[in-house]
This record gives sequence, structure tokens and C-alpha cells, in this order.
Amino acid sequence: MNPNIQKAVERTAGGKVSHVESVPVVETFQGKTVWQGVVEVFKVEKPPPAVAYGWAVKGDKEPDYVAVLGVPPINSAVAAVRAWIVSQGKGK
Repeated sequence: MNPNIQKAVERTAGGKVSHVESVPVVETFQGKTVWQGVVEVFKVEKPPPAVAYGWAVKGDKEPDYVAVLGVPPINSAVAAVRAWIVSQGKGK
């Protein structure tokens, strides 16, 4: 697990997190893959939220790190990726 992902999640969650698991995700839209990778799942030490998700995406020169808090309706790695895709306008 990339420590930069954990740092991004800690910044977004506002405190320490601990790694729980790595979940492979393939998200498709209208038959095309819009994102594929591994989402890291973290327990937030001082909830709420209790869970947060993070992963790396290709940046211009260096990877960018995405962090999504596990707040309803985001209750899984797949839901976190879907929320991020929508926020980026990639699911259209």
C-alpha cells in the first residue's frame, strides 16, 4: 500500500487512519471501462466517518491521490469510485 494514499486519506479525514484492506475495482459505463485499480480501505480512528477510501490516479507527471470519506450513500470501495467519477464528470 502506497503511504501517499494513506496521507491523502488522513488529510481528508482530519486525523489518523489505519489500513483495513485493498479492494480491486473495475467501474464501467455503457460497456466501457472508466476506471480500474485498487482502492485502499481505511478505518478512521476518530469517526465520523468510520471508513474512508483512497487510491492513486494518473496525474500529469506524478500520481494524484484521491480520498473519499465513507458518508452515506458511500458505503463501499465501488461506491467511493462511482462518487469520484461523477465528481470528475467521467461517467457521462
